[in-house]
Amino acid sequence: MGILTEELTKLIVADIIGIECCVAACDGHKVHDRIAAVFNENRKVEISFAGTSDITPAFLNSVVGQLYETFPIELIESSLFFTDISEEDKIILKRVLERAKTYSENAYSCKKALNDVLGGEDA
Repeated sequence: MGILTEELTKLIVADIIGIECCVAACDGHKVHDRIAAVFNENRKVEISFAGTSDITPAFLNSVVGQLYETFPIELIESSLFFTDISEEDKIILKRVLERAKTYSENAYSCKKALNDVLGGEDA
């Protein structure tokens, strides 16, 4: 993936999911898909939570967790911005981002351990 342009695309969560409650993982996946599409156009993304409420970890995991499986950590950290989010929800978001980043950094060892336990390919 090339270097992203300075062009910033603003995505409004409430417009994408059609409701103000950000609780369902399937709704988070809709937001994820929009972010991924913008990243694939080599642009930065602003995610606005204006007009939303009740943001859950499950929703945020669907939004950002999968990004770490597809895009480099550096790209996500320098090109994804969150606005119009309450201080309380920022704490949840920070935890979700930290978990996703940690998982991404350790994905290989996690997958190997899981295969070892479940008797996967290497067993």
